[in-house]
Amino acid sequence: MFEDPRGPSAFSRRRMLKTSALGMGALGLASILGDEGALAAGASPGGLLSARRPHFPGKAKRVVHFFLNGGPSHVDTFDPKPALAKYDGREIPTNLATERKTGAAFASPFKFRRYGESGLEISELFARTAEHADDIAVIRSMVAQVPNHEPSLMLMNCGDSVQARPSVGAWVMYGLGTENENLPGFVAMCPGGYPIKDAENWSNGFLPGVYQGTFVDPRHREIDRLIENIRSPHAAREAQRRQLDLLRAIDEEHRRAREDARLDARIQSFETAFRMQMEAADAFDVGLEPESVREMYGDTVHGRQTLIARRLLERGVRYVQLWHGAGQPWDDHANIAQNHRARAAEIDGPIAALIADLKRRGMFEDTLVIWGGEFGRTPTVELDGGGKAALGRDHNHYGFSVWMAGGGIKGGTAHGATDDFGFQAVRDPTSVHDLHATILHLLGFDHERLTYRYAGRDFRLTDVSGEVVRSILA
Repeated sequence: MFEDPRGPSAFSRRRMLKTSALGMGALGLASILGDEGALAAGASPGGLLSARRPHFPGKAKRVVHFFLNGGPSHVDTFDPKPALAKYDGREIPTNLATERKTGAAFASPFKFRRYGESGLEISELFARTAEHADDIAVIRSMVAQVPNHEPSLMLMNCGDSVQARPSVGAWVMYGLGTENENLPGFVAMCPGGYPIKDAENWSNGFLPGVYQGTFVDPRHREIDRLIENIRSPHAAREAQRRQLDLLRAIDEEHRRAREDARLDARIQSFETAFRMQMEAADAFDVGLEPESVREMYGDTVHGRQTLIARRLLERGVRYVQLWHGAGQPWDDHANIAQNHRARAAEIDGPIAALIADLKRRGMFEDTLVIWGGEFGRTPTVELDGGGKAALGRDHNHYGFSVWMAGGGIKGGTAHGATDDFGFQAVRDPTSVHDLHATILHLLGFDHERLTYRYAGRDFRLTDVSGEVVRSILA
């Protein structure tokens, strides 16, 4: 039976075709499905995880997303604001409501300089990453909806700040499938446990369950701790295969009387888990890398998880999300000079190593690299309970920065701008829906056509808006 990537809604027509004229009606199935959009992604009729063609040839085939949960300060990283130094300690003309009380202008404690032939200005916090400035496109005019972590995380990851929706990685899996069914097509790594909103950040939402991200805690080195239950303590591999074959036979018998994408996803999850026992152990073992490569990434949690990401990507995993750590480590309401420096030092080297490594392996041109958080931070200093400067910054959803590099990106560019102080986007404001539309475009999808029928209507990642940011496309 052909699987419909849209879910169970199109099966009545399909069943008629397959059962009429001794099955000969199925010969016309592909063109009919194409007419009604079931194969909008160019899917061959196969399993839910089968590799599929996008709407048009995409420049990127895979994505790695560095997620700095908590909200990195754009005015301290990729959006220099000399006016903050001029007004340091004084009230600034821009007056916007903030979640907490803030005071005067707060000059960045970090130096900026121009890098590469493009002269893209980047903070000393990311001096190693800046060595690849000519490959990076910074969107300096990102806009979120509210200054709170939970809704902003949901918006950035799932395209909706209010209701649970499928995550970006799940949509990518739905559209492209996977090139390696022995590994999860979507992996989310977060050292130390879950970020705010937990697994909702990589949820499949109303998409079939096989598209949900697989969580990995990269603090651990042993495969049995990296991936829970990767090996059975009770049965040898041959016995497990016999058990799964029996289970599949029972499931198939049960399935004949009903069409349920959830059941299909459950069957697929058992098979994927079984196949992972061999290949995942290899993919997650960075000890198999040459010493020179391990040294380049660094023997740290972030170095190892970034190297694991590269190993997963080269094995056909579509979407890897690298969270900075449990909770919201970039949420620096106080002592931002010390805290941002420490956080950046943990990932600057691994990011630079990944870009260099992807280039060396011929993967950079078709791998999309994304960097950013759920929002930015205020150019004004946050005040503590006594009204004194806490030397940190409050949440800022009015304007912040995200950058991309690799597959299809025109490097050495900056799109949009915030005001002179970095408080709000004033040129080419870019919504999260615009960002998502651009990501999908680079992967070969028209974001308005990549839809899923649920609860009586067609849903898409970008809801009812979104424009591709064409100025950063190669």
